[in-house]
Order: sequence, then structure tokens, then C-alpha cells
Amino acid sequence: MAYTSLQFLRFSSRVCFGVFFLLVVSAEFIESRFLVKSLPGFLGDFPFTLETGYIGVGESDDVQLFYYFVESEGNPKDDPLMLWLTGGPGCSALSGLLYEIGPFTIDYANSTFEKAMLETNPHSWTKAASIIFLDQPAGSGFSYAKTPEAYITNDTSSTMQTYHFLKKWLIDHPKFLNNPLYLGADSYSGILVPMIVQEIYKGNEVGEGPHINIKGYMLGNPLTDTSGDYNSRIPFAHRMGLLSDAIYKSIEDSCHGEHLNVDPNNSLCIHYLQVVDKCLGRIRKPQILEPFCDTSNALKSDLFRRGLRSFVKTPLDMWLLPQPQKGCRDDNYLYSYTWANSRDVREALNIREEFNDIEWVRCNESLKYDFDKEVISYTHDVLSTVTYHRHLTGRNCRALVYSGDHDMVVPYMGTLNWIESLNLLVVNEWRPWFVDEQVAGYTMQYLKQDYSLTFATVKGGGHTAPEYKAKECLSMLMRWLTNDPL
Repeated sequence: MAYTSLQFLRFSSRVCFGVFFLLVVSAEFIESRFLVKSLPGFLGDFPFTLETGYIGVGESDDVQLFYYFVESEGNPKDDPLMLWLTGGPGCSALSGLLYEIGPFTIDYANSTFEKAMLETNPHSWTKAASIIFLDQPAGSGFSYAKTPEAYITNDTSSTMQTYHFLKKWLIDHPKFLNNPLYLGADSYSGILVPMIVQEIYKGNEVGEGPHINIKGYMLGNPLTDTSGDYNSRIPFAHRMGLLSDAIYKSIEDSCHGEHLNVDPNNSLCIHYLQVVDKCLGRIRKPQILEPFCDTSNALKSDLFRRGLRSFVKTPLDMWLLPQPQKGCRDDNYLYSYTWANSRDVREALNIREEFNDIEWVRCNESLKYDFDKEVISYTHDVLSTVTYHRHLTGRNCRALVYSGDHDMVVPYMGTLNWIESLNLLVVNEWRPWFVDEQVAGYTMQYLKQDYSLTFATVKGGGHTAPEYKAKECLSMLMRWLTNDPL
């Protein structure tokens, strides 16, 4: 076809515009993710590959979700890909990365609150898988929203935003499309993960792109059934010797197993719950054997807390920083506050300028779930995901559910109760599993056609288990991923 001069100019203009558009999109894409070779506090370059970035989701991409991506230290071409969600909701992915399963952690021996040092974690789960650590929803970690309204969210919308994030991330990282994918989470995100997994299967069935190579999910100390998990605390405390037989019998006789939504006219139940509070008030619920720490540091650390994403900058006053209490695990978390809020760390992580006047906190109190409190910006619209687990038992899917057996936040007894309610076939009865010829916990295995579920306790573990028993949890993960029995 021959072109006139005018037609040729118009055609050339369209081609040039198209090339220009692709270049702009490419530039935006390149700027949205960065390779991080080292971070302040770490000596030398990382011996692993770390990438950080933002991906927009929601209406007009008004929610900007921040992620850390660590390639497997084994064989990233073939090893599984994992999307990891920290609990809360509103707790930063950096907490899971630093304190639980990530490739670097705080070097406490050589750190001060003013200057935290980092060291490699020999029991990182990145030894076995490539992991995306995601700050979700907006208001968690370094994730933010462009409008005040976009900070208001709930379980259902957070599920969809995470699902859309995953699809966009895989489109941006096509070389991982064929890797087996697992969703992993702990604590409150036990509510979200089975919902997200179901969305992935549904999306694959209707041909939504890209096709996601979903294989299963893993949940640690997971909140699953709000009422059942809470009501398992008192039986757990009794089993662990924290409540006498007489007190426990009185509670059961008067409250009939309901300790959360108590009839205000049931004065006897209320009385015995007050007795229980006196017995358990100074027990550290995340790990009942560890010391209950003085709250003075928590009060001093109020400068690290924020409500619904205040955009007014509150400067960090290093002279007000509390000093660590010996043997107090909660104080270990304070190191991350000054580290993540320092300008050089934010520059190294490539945090957006829009975040300059917002402080990073480990857990955003305006989002974080508590059984008996309403929060400002998050609606808990899904109180149980047992039905979602039940639906997934009809899929070709693998599940690993594990519990630190000294966790009284989400006791293993409540987790076992909802697993048993799925009416799966027990193929391996309760038995010990071992690491270095020592009992690392106890396990059971269940089947239903192409669905399998492994349950494991982690002996001595708390909320959440890898923070307390890193070596054992890595061994558990590696065996489960390779279909080796625990």
C-alpha cells in the first residue's frame, strides 16, 4: 500500500508515539523495582538476591503495596515461589523477614537501638524457596494509599488486593510463572490465605491471566475461626497447668465453653473469667514460658506508634529511646523501629518519597486485630475461614498447618479442632517428628482425594513458631516441600 506524504507523517507519528509510550512504561516499570545489594548495618554485599518494589492495586492503583523479594539461595529456577503474609492485620512484612523466616536478622550482640547491625540467618526459609514478603494492606509497613478512603479496608477487599498484586507481580516476573507457588502466612493472615488461594483456583478455571501454578499453602499459628480459637485459650491454659482443675470445672460449668461472647446476665461466668484473668494476667501469651516484661518500654515506644496513617511527621528523638531489658523478647522488636525509620535505610530500600513524612511501625494499631476491640480502619468481615478450607479439600492442593505448642494467642488445640471438623481421612496418627534425633514436635497427616493436610506442633515454639525454633521450622518446611514425611 502506498502512502501520501501526509499519511506517512501520521503513520510515523503513531509509531513514534507507540515507541515513546513503551519506553515510558518500561521506565516506570524499571523504577518500580530495585535490586538491593546491601543495607545499612550489614557488612559487605548480601550473599543472596534482594529486590524491593511497589505495585499498585485497587481503583486507579490508589493502593501502593510494597514488597521485599528474596530469590531462593538454592536453585531459584526450579525451587518453589512463596508469597508470605505477616499477621496483624497491619504488621509489616519486615517483621516476618527480620524476626522469623528471612535471610537476615538483627545482630543483637553488636547492636544498639540507635544503630542496629544485621547478620545472616542460617535458618532462613529462602534456603528452600524464593519468597515475596508483602506489606499488606495499605497502612502496613511501607505500603500506603493515595487517598484517605483507600486506607479503609476489610478482609474481603484485602484478599482481592493481594490476589491482584500477585497477578501483577508474576506478569512483571515471568521467569517465575512456572515455579510451584505456595501461599504462606501466620497469625491473623490465617484468615486471608485460604480466601486468596480459592481466588487463585477460581481465576485459573475461568482463564484469568496469568495462569498461576498454585500447589498449596502453609499456615503458622493461624487465626482461622475467631470464636473457636479464642475459646481454646482456657482449655489450653488448664492443660498447661496454669489453671487448677477446680477453676477450669467452674468455668466450664458456668460459661459452657463460650468465653468471648459472654451473656452479660451470666454473673457466675463473668466472675470466674475474672478469676482466670488474675491467674493469666502476667503470663506472656505469645510464649507462656518466657518472662512477662515491664510495660515501661512499651509506653516509651509510643513515639513509634501511629493511628490511621498520620501524614504529620513526628521526629524520632533518640534520647527518649528505652533501653533493652535483659531477657525481654518484646524489646528486640524496638531495634527495627529506628533502623527502618533512618533515612539511609529508606534510601537503600528505595522507599517512595510519598512515605517521607510517615513513620514505619512494626504493627499499625489502627489495623491490628484484637478479639474484644474495634479498630479504626479495618473491618473484620470474615470471622471464620473454616468453610474456605473445606472448599479447598476438593482441590488438588497441599496444606501445611503448624503451631508453636506454647502459644496461647492462637493455641494449637483450637487449630486441631477446626482441622478435625473438615472430616478428612487420618492417614498418619499423632506421632513425634525429629530434628537431630530430638523430638521437634508432633504431627498428623490427613487426606481427601487430591487434597492433603499435614499438621505439626513445634515443641517449645510460640507465636509464631519460626521466631522461637528456627532450625526446626526450616527442617519442617524443607521436608514438606519435597514430600518427605516429617
